Amino acid sequence: MLKIAITGPESTGKSTLAAALAQHYGAPWLPEYARPFLENLGRPYEAPDLETIAKGQLNLWQAEADKNPPLLFLDTELLVLKIWSEHAYGHCSDFILSQLKKQDCDLYLLLNVDLPWQPDPQREHPHLRHFFYDWYKRELEQMGAPFVEISGSSQTRFRNAVQAVEQVRQR
Repeated sequence: MLKIAITGPESTGKSTLAAALAQHYGAPWLPEYARPFLENLGRPYEAPDLETIAKGQLNLWQAEADKNPPLLFLDTELLVLKIWSEHAYGHCSDFILSQLKKQDCDLYLLLNVDLPWQPDPQREHPHLRHFFYDWYKRELEQMGAPFVEISGSSQTRFRNAVQAVEQVRQR
């Protein structure tokens, strides 16, 4: 099974691209666990909630991975939680860090911030998009993770993402 993670700052089209790729390949994609969790939380989130989100995301991944699809698209992943936690609280839980090391994705698609910001009650940092993009890129490089930067219009992003996925599938 090839795992393709779609990652990057807020409002970069991660969910849109994940859904389009999944449809294109007839493959499953796992939506972001955090969104419905936060919608139903009923209070501002706190640091321990990020570990709960990580566990929920991992449970979704495992349930889908148990079906052994040839290709699996992950709409966000644990790097998102690491960066979110470190920015919001100055640290990240050992659980998230240890699980991130085990994440083992075959490819990360790092989405650039060149799409217009889309307001959303759960989005927090329209003014820090470049800051976060650079942070994601540094983290992926430090992890030694295989990644491709995805930029441009929605159509260009999709085309470049398919090309990157095809390169991984042919290895």
